[in-house]
Amino acid sequence: MTDIILCGCNGKLGSAIQAAIKEQEDCRIVAGVDISGENHSDFPVYTDPSEIQESADVLVDCSHPTALKPILDYCYAHPGLAAVLCTTGYDQEQTSAVKKASEVLPIFRSANMSLGINLLMDLAKKAESVLGDAFDVEIVEMHHNQKLDAPSGTALMLADAVSEVRDDQMKYTYDRHSQRKKREKHEIGLHSVRGGTIVGEHQIIFSGPHEVITLSHSAQSKELFASGAVRAALFMKQQKPGLYNMSDLI
Repeated sequence: MTDIILCGCNGKLGSAIQAAIKEQEDCRIVAGVDISGENHSDFPVYTDPSEIQESADVLVDCSHPTALKPILDYCYAHPGLAAVLCTTGYDQEQTSAVKKASEVLPIFRSANMSLGINLLMDLAKKAESVLGDAFDVEIVEMHHNQKLDAPSGTALMLADAVSEVRDDQMKYTYDRHSQRKKREKHEIGLHSVRGGTIVGEHQIIFSGPHEVITLSHSAQSKELFASGAVRAALFMKQQKPGLYNMSDLI
C-alpha cells in the first residue's frame, strides 16, 4: 500500500486525483493540505505541510507555486519521502530549488502528467530533427479562463524539447504586437488563449516552404492528468534520490 499526502486537495485537479485514488486498491490518501482548510474528505486536511501528523510514502502537489518552499522543507524533514510535483508556473529560482532538492530527495516533476503530451513532445523532437531550420516553429496553447500562468508549463516544455534538438539555440518570443520587424530564424513563438472551460489544447506548428505540419493534443478531462499523477506516485515510492519525469515513468 502506498500512502499519499495530497497538497491542493480541494482544487480541481486535487479532486480528480482523489477520485482516481478511490478506484485504486494499492494506494490511499492519508492526509491533505489546502490553504482553505476546508475538509470534504475522509482524511484530515491541514493548511500547511508542517502541521501534518500522518506518515506517508509520497507527497503529491497540485496546489500553487508559492507552496513549493514549505513542501520542500517538509520533504527535507522527512527523509525517504518522495515528491510528485504537478504544479506549473515555477520561476527560475524555484526550478533551481527543485533541482537542488533532488540531490537528496526522490522528486518527480512534469509540467504535464498526460501520456499523450509526452508522446507529442517526442514527436516534436523527431519533427524538428527532420525539418531543421527550414521550418519556423510556433506553439499555441489554450486553457480555461481561471488559469493563472501563461504560457502554460506544457507549452514551455514543448518549446524546450524543440530547442534541445537545436542545442538550445532557440529564442522564445511571447509577444509580437510591440515589435515591428520580421520573424527571426532561430525563434519559437508561444501564444496563449484563455477562455471558458477549455481543459488544455496544444499545437506545435512547423511552417516551411509551401507546406505546414501541425502536431496537436487535446485534453478532454482532468482525469487524464489525475491518472498520470497517481501512476507517478506509485512509481516514486521505491525510487532513490534524483529528478524524475514522465520519460522515466513511461
